[in-house]
Amino acid sequence: MPLSSSRPSAPPETAADRPRARRTRRPRIAKAGALIVIGAALAGGLAACASDPVADQYRNGDNKGYIGSDGMRVEEIKPADRSKPVTFGGTLENGKKFSSTDIAGDVAVVNFWYAACGPCRVEAKDLQSVWQKFDGKGVSFVGVNTYDQPGTATAFNEKYGVTYPSIIDVNTGDAKLAFAEVTSIQATPTTLVLDKQGRVAARVIGPIGSASILETLVQDALDEN
Repeated sequence: MPLSSSRPSAPPETAADRPRARRTRRPRIAKAGALIVIGAALAGGLAACASDPVADQYRNGDNKGYIGSDGMRVEEIKPADRSKPVTFGGTLENGKKFSSTDIAGDVAVVNFWYAACGPCRVEAKDLQSVWQKFDGKGVSFVGVNTYDQPGTATAFNEKYGVTYPSIIDVNTGDAKLAFAEVTSIQATPTTLVLDKQGRVAARVIGPIGSASILETLVQDALDEN
């Protein structure tokens, strides 16, 4: 895929991209049905992880769907309430073709990002660390870059040590559209966890906040029958 000779200005930041002035957690009651209480079911998994403030807040939350102090929002979806499997694909930053059929049967983490997104830069090391922890254990990671051309995406990966691939979706929007049929992709970054059937099992809107939170969501999906 040819590289862009000039790069347009970055799109306006979303609310998830801007730092929040208030640092206190605001409990919110999420819609019933698709979401489950993230508490007792996750406490065991998070307790096994190294303690950190964000993970502790997430574990101790008493509302349906966790809202972090920086606006990060975590939603976990019951198996019975999940939508149809998502089939998606595109061209990676290295020019190779990717299809979700290539990772069929794996739990998958799909991260929507672009290089000029501040929160995307902040969460890159946590995404990479979770990828390294689950590499070879039936878990696949793939990014969906919604704005950049391959050269910019590759430079970002080299700078932040990201080793999993990303679809360059700016030219077609096909990957984002495939997910938009089953879940809202409005904020950047957004991270989705897909179960072994390719259905959206959890989503993190905004930066993941803590590697241990994503680890728990991935492990939950792995442990499902």
